[in-house]
Amino acid sequence: MRAPAVPAARRPGTGASAVPQGTRPRRRLPWRTALAAAGGLLLLLAFPGYSLTLMAVPGTAALALAVHGQRARAGAWLGLVFGLAFFVPLLSWSGVYVGAFPWLALAVSQAAFSALLGAATAATSRLPLWPLWTAALWVADEALRGRVPFGGFPWGRLGFSQTDGPFLALAAYGGVPLVGFAVALTGALLAAAVLAVTRARRAAAGAPAGRGRALRAVAAAGAGVLAVPLVAALAWLPLPGSSLAGGGPTVTVAVVQGDVPEAGLEFNARRRAVLDNHVQRTLELAAAVAAGEEEQPDLVVWPENSSDIDPYVNADAARQISRAAEAVAAPVLVGAVLDGPGRFISNTAIVWDPETGPGDTYVKRHPVPLAEYVPARDFFRLFSDKVDLVRRDFTAGTEVGVLDVGGARVGDVICFEVVYDSLVRDTVQAGAGMLVVQTNNATFGFTDESAQQVAAAQVRAVETGRSVALASTSGISAVIAPDGSLARQSELFTPAVFVERIAQREATTLATRVGAAPEWALTALGAGAVLAVAAPALRRRVPAGSPR
Repeated sequence: MRAPAVPAARRPGTGASAVPQGTRPRRRLPWRTALAAAGGLLLLLAFPGYSLTLMAVPGTAALALAVHGQRARAGAWLGLVFGLAFFVPLLSWSGVYVGAFPWLALAVSQAAFSALLGAATAATSRLPLWPLWTAALWVADEALRGRVPFGGFPWGRLGFSQTDGPFLALAAYGGVPLVGFAVALTGALLAAAVLAVTRARRAAAGAPAGRGRALRAVAAAGAGVLAVPLVAALAWLPLPGSSLAGGGPTVTVAVVQGDVPEAGLEFNARRRAVLDNHVQRTLELAAAVAAGEEEQPDLVVWPENSSDIDPYVNADAARQISRAAEAVAAPVLVGAVLDGPGRFISNTAIVWDPETGPGDTYVKRHPVPLAEYVPARDFFRLFSDKVDLVRRDFTAGTEVGVLDVGGARVGDVICFEVVYDSLVRDTVQAGAGMLVVQTNNATFGFTDESAQQVAAAQVRAVETGRSVALASTSGISAVIAPDGSLARQSELFTPAVFVERIAQREATTLATRVGAAPEWALTALGAGAVLAVAAPALRRRVPAGSPR
């Protein structure tokens, strides 16, 4: 027998119709699912490969609309769809040479955090001021994703999509979390405006008072959509501009991209070929300096893995590096994989002086799990034997990446370390006057991975108020001004040398001084909103008279 229809009731204080159990949510889920998928794809457009940075706003708005008024379980599904639509294409570079399984496993693991975000956003979407909680939950979700498991993987955070435009300025005040918060808040306000317009249209046929309230809601949300980016744009006013040389004494920095014999996992299969490429480009630079075609550099930056042989145990490699440093008459910051300590190997930056040879070093502090070391190897081998491509685990360095090279005090991070807030911030707090990113992107071929990494470095430039010299074996190498603009950039798999005067800056941004405080504060705000919903719900589940 068919159950009688239950008339829709009004929820006190919301004006929204109560949702009969088991009917409306299921019927509406297909279009909500499509909207969530569209949101993920819109967010993808904001990242390099497309670089339509403002698409992050409708992308986040789409997720907010899809989950609005839904239960947490439905929100989790919609968040998962959003995350898959975003992360699967964004991280496609991770499987280009190792197959689909690692790529999809990584994408699904990251999308699981989006499912958590969807659930929390849905649960809090009936609270007053819900756009504020939605934006705070974005920060909380990314904070969690950046820390667990195995130290997290904060690739593809909202803030890293904003390589230009108004929101980027906020990096100098609250780092990547504040940029992401502003984008998500604008998106949530846009979603609120759309919902208010819908209510206004429905109310047009009803009571004038109801329409008036709806129109006021439209105006308030619309004003918010405009106000957030406007405030962000004004935040640019006191920040450094696009000058590399302004703001402090300068040093002349050469960035060398020597290129590799071939793309892929076998980029260094030919003994000493990568090192020889970088030596040759540096010898050519020395010749250009001697001919007056280039300025004499104070320091030369080579990329991660630029020496494909441990120069401490191979005399021929050491001689080649010394030859390059002596020819260019400047210290070279070399990237090499060193044997040890013990059973480990070390991803290391070495200051190679033209007269005294190898000196200070920085060992990468955050080796990449499942790429540079394999936690629980026996377990992960059950899923893919590709884990054994990592024959020896990398050790994790313990010292902050600050090195004195050629009159500059550089803050050095290696490859993926650029996306970890604390690893970059530590170097500036330790006195770095400029940033260096050493990376090797040869194992990702002609994908968008390199451009995504450059985008992260652009945000770091604004966040720290420092110029950035990014050296890659195969590209993209870049020189980035403190406003995040690209002063120089190379092509993929093409040798390149840049020589630029770069100021050594001492002033610190507010973001550097306050550190992770904005992230924790916004995370607490989002968590508080979830508790405000969860606590009464849990109390209602406890039957009357049950022991407490």
